[in-house]
Amino acid sequence: MAQPLEGLTAIVTGAGRGLGRAEALELARLGASVVVNDYGQPGRDGSGEASAAPAEDVAAEIRAAGGRAVAHLGDVADHGQARALVQLAVETYGRLDILVNNAGILRDRMVFSMTEDEWDSVIRVHLKGHFNTTHFAAVHWRERSKAAGGPVHGRIINTSSEAFLAGSAGQPNYAAAKGGIVGLTTSTALALGKYGVTANAICPRARTRMTEDVFAGLPAHPGGQEPGEGRLDVLAPEHVAPLVGYLASPAAARVNGQLLVVHGGMVAIAERPRIAAKFDTTKDLFSFEELDELLTPYYAQRPPDETFAAAEVLGLKHG
Repeated sequence: MAQPLEGLTAIVTGAGRGLGRAEALELARLGASVVVNDYGQPGRDGSGEASAAPAEDVAAEIRAAGGRAVAHLGDVADHGQARALVQLAVETYGRLDILVNNAGILRDRMVFSMTEDEWDSVIRVHLKGHFNTTHFAAVHWRERSKAAGGPVHGRIINTSSEAFLAGSAGQPNYAAAKGGIVGLTTSTALALGKYGVTANAICPRARTRMTEDVFAGLPAHPGGQEPGEGRLDVLAPEHVAPLVGYLASPAAARVNGQLLVVHGGMVAIAERPRIAAKFDTTKDLFSFEELDELLTPYYAQRPPDETFAAAEVLGLKHG
């Protein structure tokens, strides 16, 4: 029986560890040839010397299991290196079909303490990194679609965060980047749909090097029990990878421009923001006094934390 991703080629960025590694292994298990990208810096803040070892180790793991994989050491936030990454996939396997954008760093600080470099570096890796690879993949798919005279199989799975959904006081750079990724995703979905390409974003929750502080106090299993033999940590990245595999497949052809929250055996589909209330002026132009009469009572009767009510229903508080 053919695997759902048999004959397809995938790129996974930041795939040397954590979520990216689990996603690369899952795509390979489902039959895809995988280009494993990782810049290999040891610090989760993007510090330290770049190393090919993390990407090469994951690629070797895939090949040892009977799959097809090559490693790519590259900074996806660099436009030229992102181009080279897409070229490597096409030159090695003949085409690119799936792009999973996962690479990222953290440089947490409260907004009143954050430096310009801390802001710029996180926006660069997350948001520009997502754009760079998306741009070159989109060029490839558009050219293929024109040559074929019809749609092609193209899938983009971007990585956003619950920090964008529910807020994260000490991560203004990260939350802004992850919000920007959602905007990039929906724009890309609209632009590339006619070529057969879908673009979706996930908000994963997983215990990785990036989230070791956030989830340090949370139990590995409901009820505080440690996972037994064959039981995964409820926050294991392996809980996220199957959704990525599904979104990469032909089965998800009608899933486009969506934001999905995923962790520990749960997938939640987030709706786009909806209008909660609407006010019209009785004159040609709002005055301060009229806005005060309309809006102040409205917000006075709402609970202070109602803004985050939808997030709390989904069980989202950190990420």
